[in-house]
Amino acid sequence: MSENQFTRRQVLMGMAAAPLMDSYGGAHAGAAERIGTRAAGSETSSICFISAVEMAALIRAKKLSAREALAAHLKQIQSVNPKVNAIVTLVPELAAEAAARADEMQAHGETLGRLHGLPVAHKDLMETRGIRTTFGSPLFRDYIPVEDDIVVERIGRAGAITIGKTNTPEFGAGSQTFNAVFGATRNPYDLTKTCGGSTGGGAVALACGFAPVVSGSDMGGSLRNPAAFCNIVGFRPSIGRVPDPKAAFAWSTLSTSGCLGRSVADLALTLSALAGPDPRSPLSIDEPGERFGAALDRNFKGVRVAWFKGLGGVPFDARVRSVVDGQRKTFESLGCIVDQAEPDFADAETAFRILRAWGSANAHADQLRQHPAAFKETLKGEIEEGSRLTATDVARAEVAHGQLWRHFQAFLQKYEYFVLPTTQLPPFDVQIEYPTEIAGVKFGNYIDWMKSCWYISATGNPAVSVPAGFTPEGLPVGIQIVGRNKADFSVLQLAHAFELATDVGKRHPAIAQMT
Repeated sequence: MSENQFTRRQVLMGMAAAPLMDSYGGAHAGAAERIGTRAAGSETSSICFISAVEMAALIRAKKLSAREALAAHLKQIQSVNPKVNAIVTLVPELAAEAAARADEMQAHGETLGRLHGLPVAHKDLMETRGIRTTFGSPLFRDYIPVEDDIVVERIGRAGAITIGKTNTPEFGAGSQTFNAVFGATRNPYDLTKTCGGSTGGGAVALACGFAPVVSGSDMGGSLRNPAAFCNIVGFRPSIGRVPDPKAAFAWSTLSTSGCLGRSVADLALTLSALAGPDPRSPLSIDEPGERFGAALDRNFKGVRVAWFKGLGGVPFDARVRSVVDGQRKTFESLGCIVDQAEPDFADAETAFRILRAWGSANAHADQLRQHPAAFKETLKGEIEEGSRLTATDVARAEVAHGQLWRHFQAFLQKYEYFVLPTTQLPPFDVQIEYPTEIAGVKFGNYIDWMKSCWYISATGNPAVSVPAGFTPEGLPVGIQIVGRNKADFSVLQLAHAFELATDVGKRHPAIAQMT
């Protein structure tokens, strides 16, 4: 979904673009044994589906080099990416140089970061120094940033090696990953379906074994929606957990950066490098990221969990509801006391819609006036809507936003967690820009089908999407776990317990298995 950080990039429109770099398109002993006993092709695939936690341990133990890890992932990308279009800019030469330096560092006994030698793919909304960053817009088709976003900087400082950029909708607007620069990214479980968005390319990259570490961002569901559609884990952290020192709206609580993972433990490992305070961000949480490197195990006996009802009339596809409701017994088997209860989300309708449109207008109104043909109609309409807002409208949204926050926090005094579907329907046709109807309820806006995510975004609370099962057609379904204010680690602990109890996330798409 649309991220508010783009306002700061308006000034870049007049800058001359630099030449492109390389554009794509033209643990442990057990893991080591699995790698060593495979034939060449399947060995590559085996390496690419080792967990990030295991891969980091193997590299640290010198049982796998950074160069070997990179070579395996580049081979996987070459084989599978043309079918799914997840990686849109690839930088193999830069990555090879970085992998060689990583191995040399280790050989000389230098201190290693927690992500040392792991390949990472960054969302194409994240500025990467010296590497093309398009934001999915023709206006930035050839834009080469001169500095890294904080997410890229922190992951790099932890030792990860950038291999390229992943596809995103135009300026991250919408939960369907397509744009006029690179086209659509396809769901690896069914190539006729969407992968969701806006971190859609990143979700597919993880699902297909292109990288063990992937960055992303979330305003209205951009980390959780594609995770649900691609059978991986996506976490929207509390605002300020991953600070944005350059955010145009420094006090906004709608958008945040974060990451995805093939497991909760992998995601926590990446978050341990991403999280941490920054004095330039007023909402920065003053807690170190190392907290997320701790053990995720916890006893949930007697923990109270609220199970969604219908979010006040929000429509759900019966297939999604069936899968999610079928997992209630899993939480009960963990010892949780599960009640069907939910707060009133009426204020989210006012707050999120207005503040989102206001942010879009602030970020893109000038660009739209100068280049009206360069914007897709849905985003254009949202920008125009935001430009018509009055001070009274924005004040009304802020009041509703505050009321929603207080009501939700009060609700979570009784319950430690709120559980609901991540999405309202399974992955849909990749040729459709957005669903216009679910269960007979028609929509008039391109974000109406994602209320199950952006209602939660409006609260500001941490939320994770974890694989929950598959529809009869074999399409992934995610379940969303929401926790108390700033209780990010607690959310990951319950997600981890659920993941271990179900093993749904261990199912990988057949298309990603190399032969």
